[in-house]
Amino acid sequence: MNTTPHSERSFEDLVREAEEADVSGWDFSWFEGRATEQRPSWGYQRLLSERLAKAGAALDLQTGGGEVVAGALRLAGQRPALSAATESYPPNVAKATRLLHPLGTTVVAAPDEPPFPFADGAFDLVSSRHPVKAHFGEIARVLAPGGTYFAQHVGPASAFELIEYFLGPLPAEAHRGRHPDDESEEAQAAGLSVVDLRLERLRMEFYDIGAVVHFLRKVVWMVPGFTVEEYLPQLRALDEQIRAEGPFVAHSARFLIEARR
Repeated sequence: MNTTPHSERSFEDLVREAEEADVSGWDFSWFEGRATEQRPSWGYQRLLSERLAKAGAALDLQTGGGEVVAGALRLAGQRPALSAATESYPPNVAKATRLLHPLGTTVVAAPDEPPFPFADGAFDLVSSRHPVKAHFGEIARVLAPGGTYFAQHVGPASAFELIEYFLGPLPAEAHRGRHPDDESEEAQAAGLSVVDLRLERLRMEFYDIGAVVHFLRKVVWMVPGFTVEEYLPQLRALDEQIRAEGPFVAHSARFLIEARR
């Protein structure tokens, strides 16, 4: 592992390291000392663990590498009698299987799009952290009467300072996308009652260009089709900016939603 301070390493060295790094799953430990993101005040994993401790049958959608729900299951102490998780990206499926099977959770390789491969009313708790899209009609279908959907979603204009640095200004409708009010309406239209809805904007800082490259490779929908080769001029300019002015600052948006059938 290279122990030279990041600020003293060359652009080429930082980018090469970021391109070679594993981007599977939702483990963000690679960013330690290189980027930070403020966490939402509500503590999603802790709140999820409290609900898992009371659930008989639980489903985690778009689980990634399973890291978040695994942590919640460990915190819960008492685990659901039946627990499943879905994931569509093959490297993440393998990682989630290794992590969640010892915790009694079956990982199902399934597309993110409907229909979900489960029977009507199969679960009394459905959860998800940062789903690409919440399909509320299917969520309502697989929830038992009285069941709960509990999730943390990405909110509107999340990290748009970084996205627009590479893509240029985005239209107003893009800034409105993923608004919690809109998703709350979708949930209600599917027959769910929204009992909690909270939105926070959170500071992000990128301390070197390698962190930017790794982030855009890992969170692939930020700059679709991102490659270092295609965006090399912008990356070089941003590297010079960070070295001269300090960390690049952006703001993520997160909202907590809890809805009952």
